[in-house]
Amino acid sequence: MNKLQAGFSKLNINPPMGTPINGYFHTRYVKGIRDDLEVCALALRAEDTTVVLLSADNCLIFTPTALSMRQQVAQATGLPVDAVWLHTTHTHLAPQVSDSNLSGVDHLPEQEKLVAEYEQFLRRQLTDAAVLAIADLKDAKMGWAVGKAPNISFVRRFRMKDGTVRTNPGIGNPDILHPIGEVDERVNVLRFDRADDSLVLVNFGCHPDVIGGELISADWPGFTRRRVEKALDNVKCIFFTGTQGDLNHVNVNDPSSHLPDIANTGVRYPQARHMGNVVAGAVLQVYEKVHYEDVDSLRFLSKTAAIPSNIPNPEDLPLAREYCRLHKEGRDDLIPFAGMEKTTVIAEAARMLRLEHGPEFFNLGMNAIALGNIGFVSIPGEPFNGVGLGLKEAEGWTLVLPMAVTNGYDGYFPMQDAYDEGGYEARSSNYRAGVAEQIIEEGLQLLKELR
Repeated sequence: MNKLQAGFSKLNINPPMGTPINGYFHTRYVKGIRDDLEVCALALRAEDTTVVLLSADNCLIFTPTALSMRQQVAQATGLPVDAVWLHTTHTHLAPQVSDSNLSGVDHLPEQEKLVAEYEQFLRRQLTDAAVLAIADLKDAKMGWAVGKAPNISFVRRFRMKDGTVRTNPGIGNPDILHPIGEVDERVNVLRFDRADDSLVLVNFGCHPDVIGGELISADWPGFTRRRVEKALDNVKCIFFTGTQGDLNHVNVNDPSSHLPDIANTGVRYPQARHMGNVVAGAVLQVYEKVHYEDVDSLRFLSKTAAIPSNIPNPEDLPLAREYCRLHKEGRDDLIPFAGMEKTTVIAEAARMLRLEHGPEFFNLGMNAIALGNIGFVSIPGEPFNGVGLGLKEAEGWTLVLPMAVTNGYDGYFPMQDAYDEGGYEARSSNYRAGVAEQIIEEGLQLLKELR
């Protein structure tokens, strides 16, 4: 017997001009708005159990701050904290929140004030969105389907001819041998039909870091939502980024596949629009062919996993200090690397200093929801796509949706072989080799306990 209700809301979360933008190892500040940032909220209820899934157009929110935000929403709605999920789509054209400054360069006091003011605004919008979505709860029927978004997501780690492994080695690089990893072009789609409208949840994995510049944008996830809502009558769309730590939009073997940027400024807005259209197209492929299932139960569960820390070797610390000093002083030209390799050594140096005194282990929070026989798994950071592939193999489930950068941000979760191979993600990760495999194991156990 179907017992499902669903509710939806959407609010604007644009920042003021001059607010620091997160996502890169150099400073950027908001100079305008290319398209709106939004928080979407999906409330789900079955009998006396309610959950709220919030999806905000932001790069990342560190886990302590995300937990505080979830607690604030929980207090306003009367829900348990574990029933409130906070996802960030990971667009790299959204403001810094709290202390999540990835640039490594200090902001001016007036810029720090803007960060603090924006966080308070975001907290209010998240809370209001959750309250509004719960107030919108109506009887709903759920359908599911899996579409396909071809040729927009690519592995970004490559074996080079000299035997090394590099992240983002550049389009047409003649020293590339082959990619390392696997792309998952599946697009998970959930459709919730109500009396007068439908709500659509979309889940797909690829880095939302396409556009560049200093004009605010939701990148291709925003295009996906807007295109779905424009193409389908009386439909509202919410998006969740899947596992994407080793994937992005760059096809290194085919320069012609990349749409031209805007006036040769490096801003790749047409490419992001194309990607949003392709993912939305995957939704349209299957929208009328979803498999409907009654939802007679809604369950949620959380657990904490102890993950070994990637503590540096003491002999590596002097050089790490020097690289961090040069970067903070704006003298990256004195760091003897170029391109992504320079970014890698800067990120690696920051990790070494961050973990110089431990801790020995990190407590990583993971959550799962069972909506009937549909499973959701949250991962608080950027897992390699192998994590998503592993979770999707959970036995007995109709569909499993892995959601990256959800309920906090704790960095990269590379597969074990990436630590032997090298590359940006493993060298900058807070965690020792085996973290991705442990996340798969913990996620599968959560799903097993929810059955």
